[in-house]
Amino acid sequence: MSSTTLGQTKRDVLRGNLGLLKHGLVVGTSGNVSGRDPDSGLIVIKPSGVDFDDLTEESLCVVTLDGERVEGGKPSVDTASHLYVYARRPDIGGIVHTHSPFATSFALRGEPIDVFSTTHAALFGGPIPVSAYATIGEEEIGREIVANVGDGTAVLLRFHGVFTLGRTPDQALRAAIYVEESAQCAHFALSRGDVSPLPSEVVAASRAWYVSDYGQSPIESGA
Repeated sequence: MSSTTLGQTKRDVLRGNLGLLKHGLVVGTSGNVSGRDPDSGLIVIKPSGVDFDDLTEESLCVVTLDGERVEGGKPSVDTASHLYVYARRPDIGGIVHTHSPFATSFALRGEPIDVFSTTHAALFGGPIPVSAYATIGEEEIGREIVANVGDGTAVLLRFHGVFTLGRTPDQALRAAIYVEESAQCAHFALSRGDVSPLPSEVVAASRAWYVSDYGQSPIESGA
């Protein structure tokens, strides 16, 4: 299947995966970024068990929405979950999975990340939800993502980690970075005593401002 944009999608996915390492969201070989090629609909994803430092465009895996390998070796063990989301969310062009420690600590406890800061409110517009437990390597994780993400961009997977979604791999990575920052701030604040989440009207106003006014092209800068 030919595509005029597949090369750019590979570059975007490689940059996203290296970004996970750069921002301290992964260790070892855990975690991954995928992207949907807008021309062919093919999915580019990190190969299974490959160190982030060893990733190249050539080492990335390309699969169809049905999971058929087109290029590369064995894709990530999370591929089935990514494909489940892509098949049901045509608006999504990038997915990130991490085990970033602060956010994952909320996932381990089965607790959503409430909105304690205006930054969290602006970027996500509400709490980061937590799903039920799902088996690794199966579509079950994808089902939990779709069932819990709503119109948001992030989900905590119970006992597991974090999944974030975006129109592009870059946007999904941005969401993952700020999920971890929000979790870290919440953790430190809660460790010093009770903290009340922001009122819903403040959350809504912060989100509306961010979507309409922040950045050079606001509609494209949302998490």
